[in-house]
Amino acid sequence: MQFIGESFEEGGFMMWPILITGIFVWGIAIERFIYLFFRASVPTEAFLRSLEKAIVGGSLSRASNLALGSGTPLGRIVHAGLVKVTTDVNQVQMAIDQAALHELPRIERRTPYLAMMGNVAMLLGLLGTITGMIISFGAVADADASDKAVMLARGISEAMNCTAFGLLIAIPSLLLYAILQGKTQKLVDDINEGSVRVLNLVLAHRDALVESANRPGEKE
Repeated sequence: MQFIGESFEEGGFMMWPILITGIFVWGIAIERFIYLFFRASVPTEAFLRSLEKAIVGGSLSRASNLALGSGTPLGRIVHAGLVKVTTDVNQVQMAIDQAALHELPRIERRTPYLAMMGNVAMLLGLLGTITGMIISFGAVADADASDKAVMLARGISEAMNCTAFGLLIAIPSLLLYAILQGKTQKLVDDINEGSVRVLNLVLAHRDALVESANRPGEKE
């Protein structure tokens, strides 16, 4: 830690923008990891099989409870369609589409910022390198011969530290972006596939579900 602190001080002013960029990168990454891998994730096949059993069995309340109880975007989208099952078929489709329009942006939000901030950190490191070299050579030009080596070494150290810290932020940022973007795409694909499968099941067993909804003992 002492080495990192000394390197940070030697890097000059541009280390602070790089540090702030790194804080934003890790803040976004942690929040997205928690949401995508824990709050929004569900074992899709097992979830859809449970829903299929409930729908095929004509139990609307059980299907609705399973969907809402999952606490995931796919569950909420499916639940929105199940709520409208007693109305027109088009209303079921519209409810699913409307819920998807609400949930999908929540899955996709903020992840693209990781790629942008990775590039920003890299460019800030490059800018720190260039400014460090400019200051170094400018100081050496007017310095005494005995001080030139020291001033040149200090300027090069500042330049190299900025490059190193910029890359230390940029590389994890781009790796995290790739991981989170892959998970985001998988969730979106699961939602698209799952909502279509459930919609087809609902349409195929709509009469039984409507009858179930009209039974007092089966109502939610």
